Amino acid sequence: MSLTPKQLDACVLVWLDEAREQILNAMQIPLQVSEKTNARDLVTNVDRSIEQFYVQKIQHLMPNAHIISEEGYGDHVESMDGDVWFIDPIDGTLNFVEQRAEFATMLALYHDGEPVCAWIMDVIQNEVIHGGPTLGVFENEQRLSKFENRGLAAGLIVVSGARLLSNQMCLPEIAQTALGFRVYGSAGISYMHVLQGRAVGYISKMKPWDYAPGVALAKTLGLSTSNIDGNALNMLISNSVVVSTPSAHEEIMRIEKQTNGV
Repeated sequence: MSLTPKQLDACVLVWLDEAREQILNAMQIPLQVSEKTNARDLVTNVDRSIEQFYVQKIQHLMPNAHIISEEGYGDHVESMDGDVWFIDPIDGTLNFVEQRAEFATMLALYHDGEPVCAWIMDVIQNEVIHGGPTLGVFENEQRLSKFENRGLAAGLIVVSGARLLSNQMCLPEIAQTALGFRVYGSAGISYMHVLQGRAVGYISKMKPWDYAPGVALAKTLGLSTSNIDGNALNMLISNSVVVSTPSAHEEIMRIEKQTNGV
């Protein structure tokens, strides 16, 4: 990669501004909406066009990079060797369609399995959390300060509503232990709350493009990241992902072991 992380960050921030303008313009006319697996799992013409936009930008900037993306315009990636991009063009498509708010657009770049830079934009609020290990983490132009290492009882936990209702991942027990729980319907928006210190953690089962940006930024801030069993994430497959303060992470792991009798 010829660009420095700082140059890369500046470049992608320009892409995000362009993508946001395209998304807002597309919202002025009727969306083309179709179902993937069910009525809650949607894709729109905007998801597809924004992903194609990012893919073209990445291929021009880094022709040898591999791309893992939600809507199928990327590559079939079997290894994290070299440069690997993750794209989620519209994260929280159901929110996008039904609320026209609380959705994100996200990208991340990893090199040999380690994060380089990541970007999460709340499109409607025009807020971007971005950065990486050599840059730090910023909300727009303001550097985010070190998080407060609160435990579950002292903060809110963000969870997947569907998996909470289905009693998966010990989410009922974790939610009851926390000060309170929240459901946002968008991984990107959920990660932003954790990165901003408004929640002590986020737990859900996700695809790589859903969690790669949030995990990259969380690691940079020193937050704990793992699957629900406490093991390292395999960035190429779906995972039950936990991103939280170290104190909350320790409690979540203990609850998971106690609940499952480990």
